[in-house]
Amino acid sequence: MSLLFTPLGIRSITLPNRIAMSPMCQYSAKDGYSNDWHIAHYGARAAGGAGLIIVEATAVWPEGRITPGDLGLWNDDHIPGLRRITDFITAQGSVPGIQIAHAGRKASCAVPWEGGRQLDLKNGGWETVAPSAIPFSPGERAPGMADTICIERITDGFRNAAARALKAGFRVAEIHSAHGYLLQEFLSPLSNKRTDEYGGSYENRIRLLIEVVKNVRSVWPDEYPLFVRISSTEWTEGGWTPDDSVRLAPLLKEAGADLIDCSSGGNVHDAKVPAGPGYQVPFAEVVRNTGILTGAVGMITGTEQAEEILSSGKADLVLMGRELLRNPYFPLQAARAMGIDINWPRQYLRARS
Repeated sequence: MSLLFTPLGIRSITLPNRIAMSPMCQYSAKDGYSNDWHIAHYGARAAGGAGLIIVEATAVWPEGRITPGDLGLWNDDHIPGLRRITDFITAQGSVPGIQIAHAGRKASCAVPWEGGRQLDLKNGGWETVAPSAIPFSPGERAPGMADTICIERITDGFRNAAARALKAGFRVAEIHSAHGYLLQEFLSPLSNKRTDEYGGSYENRIRLLIEVVKNVRSVWPDEYPLFVRISSTEWTEGGWTPDDSVRLAPLLKEAGADLIDCSSGGNVHDAKVPAGPGYQVPFAEVVRNTGILTGAVGMITGTEQAEEILSSGKADLVLMGRELLRNPYFPLQAARAMGIDINWPRQYLRARS
């Protein structure tokens, strides 16, 4: 029996299978608004059979965008465009999810195909904020240190974005606390040098993330799942470690999180990351051992590989990124190769056999 194609129930939501589309920025929005590209992109993966489609990092404030091309949920006008996407995803039998985010000191950058470097303030850039006034990499503008008013505004932004995501039809919300963006910047002793209640000790450094999770859960219905993506390690001495992630897991669960999406890295510009097939899966396994559901990510490209991750108890969900960019129909093809009957779009039924 295939676990990959076994439904997964989380609260009142049942994912039809355990293949999720990992949130991957498209950098194709304007002023935060989705467009035809997003409908075509996410729609193809839903038609392709993924059980959960997680829409890319969507900014809770304009200054929280990685690039000017990021999606946004900082005002109600963003809702209708996203509703078109969730309606289509739902119609295909998949569950629509969204990742809400603030890029912190890694905001205000050009889109990748234009170099991805920090934008000059005179060339479309904006001031960034972070736990401490430490730039991500040498030569970049230092971010402003977030004061308590800014922190409160950020927390409100996550809560309000989640409320808008609900109105837009999403049924899974993921809080982005990974890859060197704002919430991870607070977690890390390398980027957080504060001496107030949000810095210093482990308990202080995790404070903002826990507050955000509780505030999002206050508007996110009890019947819907809440995920948190973390960088399980920074791959750098003196930084956040897998042990820190294990310690964090039960606290996130207590605050209202249902699943931890276990990624890594992104907060140290020159970290040496030993990337390879399934290289982040061990993090999902050790975090899962604390008693919370986990998602495995990182160069997961094949059916046997994904099946082994689930069957050996290393994770509850497999999130696929680049493989679904290459092949939107991977789930349909994998199920067909395994002789498993899953839902196909009616328009594609002639290709099933």
